[in-house]
Amino acid sequence: MSAPTKKLFLLDAMALIYRAHFAFSKSPRINSKGVNTGATLGFTSALVEVINKERPTHLIVAFDTGTPTWRHKLFKAYKEHRQAQPEDITTAIPYIKSILKAFRIPVLESDGYEADDIIGTLACQAAQQSFEVYMMTPDKDFAQLVDEHIYLYRPAFMGNSAAVLGTQEILAKWGVERVDQVRDILALQGDSVDNIPGIPTIGAKTAKKLIQQFGSVENLVTNADQLAGKLREQVVTYSQQGILSKELATIHTDVLLQFDLEQSRYQGPDPVQLKPIFQELEFRSLTRKILGEDLKSIKAAPSTQASLFGPPDKPCSSEAQVAQTPTLPLANTYTTRHQYHLIDTPALRKSLISYLELQDTFCLDTETTSLDPHQASLIGIAFAYYPGEAYYVPIPADYIQAQAIVGEFKELFESPTICKVGQNLKYDSRILRRYGVAVSQPTFDTMLAHYLLAPDRPHNINAMAETYLHYTPLAIESLIGRKGTTQKNMKDIDLALVKEYACEDADIALQLKQQLEPAIAKEQLTKLLYEIELPIMHVLTNMEHQGVQVDTNVLQEIATTLAAELQALEQEIYVLAGYSFNISSPKQLGELLFGQLKLAEKPQKTKSGQYATGELVLAAFAKDHKIVAKILEYRELQKLKSTYVDALPRLLSPTDGKIHTSYNQTVVTTGRLSSTNPNLQNIPIRTEKGRAIRRAFVPSSPDHVLLAADYSQIELRIIASFAQDETMIEAFKKGKDIHSATASKLFQVPIEAVDDAQRRQAKTANFGIIYGISAFGLSQRLGIPKTEATAIIEAYFQKFPAIKAYIDRTIHQARKQGYVTTLMGRKKYLRDINSRNATTRGFDERNAINAPIQGTAAEMIKLAMIRIHAWLQQAKLQSKLIMQVHDELVFDVPTTEVAHLQEQIPWHMKNALPLEVPVEVVVGIGKNWLEAH
Repeated sequence: MSAPTKKLFLLDAMALIYRAHFAFSKSPRINSKGVNTGATLGFTSALVEVINKERPTHLIVAFDTGTPTWRHKLFKAYKEHRQAQPEDITTAIPYIKSILKAFRIPVLESDGYEADDIIGTLACQAAQQSFEVYMMTPDKDFAQLVDEHIYLYRPAFMGNSAAVLGTQEILAKWGVERVDQVRDILALQGDSVDNIPGIPTIGAKTAKKLIQQFGSVENLVTNADQLAGKLREQVVTYSQQGILSKELATIHTDVLLQFDLEQSRYQGPDPVQLKPIFQELEFRSLTRKILGEDLKSIKAAPSTQASLFGPPDKPCSSEAQVAQTPTLPLANTYTTRHQYHLIDTPALRKSLISYLELQDTFCLDTETTSLDPHQASLIGIAFAYYPGEAYYVPIPADYIQAQAIVGEFKELFESPTICKVGQNLKYDSRILRRYGVAVSQPTFDTMLAHYLLAPDRPHNINAMAETYLHYTPLAIESLIGRKGTTQKNMKDIDLALVKEYACEDADIALQLKQQLEPAIAKEQLTKLLYEIELPIMHVLTNMEHQGVQVDTNVLQEIATTLAAELQALEQEIYVLAGYSFNISSPKQLGELLFGQLKLAEKPQKTKSGQYATGELVLAAFAKDHKIVAKILEYRELQKLKSTYVDALPRLLSPTDGKIHTSYNQTVVTTGRLSSTNPNLQNIPIRTEKGRAIRRAFVPSSPDHVLLAADYSQIELRIIASFAQDETMIEAFKKGKDIHSATASKLFQVPIEAVDDAQRRQAKTANFGIIYGISAFGLSQRLGIPKTEATAIIEAYFQKFPAIKAYIDRTIHQARKQGYVTTLMGRKKYLRDINSRNATTRGFDERNAINAPIQGTAAEMIKLAMIRIHAWLQQAKLQSKLIMQVHDELVFDVPTTEVAHLQEQIPWHMKNALPLEVPVEVVVGIGKNWLEAH
């Protein structure tokens, strides 16, 4: 029997930490203490994955020390252009070292050397001791060390698969005869990140050709006379710089370190050390995965109590809770001594109702058969009005019997004085609407309250319970299992378990309200919560319940047309390519465009090594080859057909034949609404074929029409109002075309002389400025040189100095307080606004500019929706608000009410949130959405 393979994994710590940090940069992982744990989570997850999948026998992690190395002594400018290390990475490093210590994995670092040199040295030593060595890093420089027993291991990050590169893969990838020639290619092309100079004008492609021809940098320099023209001149002039660059790019393998076989042997983590670190970081999934347990409090045994229901002299008073509850954060406040009761007889229900009627606040939580509120049936309702106590009312499957039991609670749900509390109360309201009950204000939604307090954090009840109550609730998966064919339905679960689960949710939501309500007041978010977010929740409940009528015949007509056009396009593409291939395969498409047609000298590649063929990549080559334009057209039609034309009929409710989208209030941090199933916000409008889909959205009756009311250039009006820019305000007040007026200023021509190209550039600049567009971004959008884009931006700020002053003032304020606010006080937190890292700081600077504008626009349309909905009800009109898409509201209107709505809807929208500039609303009417728009 042969000896087991000895596998040594050498981890390049800083390269992995940086990769993990940026992998999570767009969706940061912030724990309850406000610490960004993304880099630590990403690094640890990658470590755990490689341990589980690759089963290394030995592990070592190498760090840089931050002190100058031999490379700095050789070349003082080495790495001098690197941006400052992001603060979140600085915070992460001590945690990661503690985790490695708990995993009993040695950490090595050596002053004067980089982690690359440590890994290179240990790799060579271990390979000589019959180890299979894997250098785990995203850094391409390590390719030079790959040998018969040394491999480059590229870890998986954010869905990308791991890759192992041996000698053959490196030779093929770099196009060299020997792996050590990787150093020569790196030397010639240089490295802007590490500030390795290379030889100017030589890129990766030319470097590869030169090394294939001459074998090394030294041989190239010696034989420079064989070159011609500018290339010869460059090599001769910068020959010593090229040789220096090779030395800088070379990983040294002679660090004074000795590979310790026993010290590096992997023995698994020490749970005693690891658990408290994971607790502090709130790594619950990793805890379950590694330690096989939950980070949760242990429930105490239920307390004994004289009566079934809480004492009537202890109502769940909102005022009392505010007075008794300190501000966040708190220690463990979850009431673990609890009593949850089953209310399964008419007498018990009557008694429960009598106690609920005495309260000024109670919490409710529905249990159902589905997450789709339009399809779900009630299983039961849990109530809580006193911490630690809750009551579960089971609901029979028969609809008539169910409606009767729900009806017993109707006066409570519709009470104008009792506050109804819930977690995602819109869902519960939608469910109860199907049983003839409307949950009315006053209400309190813990999910919405938390969204205002901490918009970037998770808003599910489990996460909030862990954060504010230091308690982990019973997971739904423990009852019904995880998603898949074996997952059970709640209706099939034992009643006693459902009772515990539902009562716990209601109890926790009630206790969370006690925590969140005073925090809302402290953060001055009361008006935003009670005048916008909670009222709009009720409006959205009605909109979702109402639904939208869709004409499937129109969709079928569009589907037939698109199918024929796709087939014709497919044949055109095959002719242009010279052969048939799978147009939807990124790999085959990349090989055609960049492998065979050579559209780019240095084509972009994905992390998996394939040619990048995304829309933005291909758009850059649309003018270079006819096939690219055809492929983009093919993709557009294919997406229209699959995403909308084919998908919409599948979303029609079997009950009423309508689409019942779900509007999300807690997804977009600026306050804008989003929607799912379907995503109405993404239904195309820019292209003719995309707009055609809107023909399928029709009124609910032949004697109705659709009325669409759309805010005109609302975000530009808001920034003009915020900045008090006289030129823009005057243009809006006089009803001028704002883009033509801007172009007139920018290009110094009379407004009537502005041509289409100038207006287009001004329009792009106008909207780009709102999003903090850079000169590079503007050049990309307009297809002009960066220098010209820079000139446009400079001219823009010269002509509109108040806009520039507003931007500067906003960024300054954001740096000072760490957030920006909308007109109604919504906060957008900007953790990296003072970062020393220019990339992360720039991202937050752009958010600082845009968030108050976009957020205020969101508040304006929400206020308009609230007031219009109230007016429609008070006036007892039959018209219904059925859709909200960006800055547009769509109504289903009887023809007899059209004139009335044409007059009143714009008035409510214009006056929802007064600005310094006039607000304009464009109204359209039609037999379908396209006509109305």
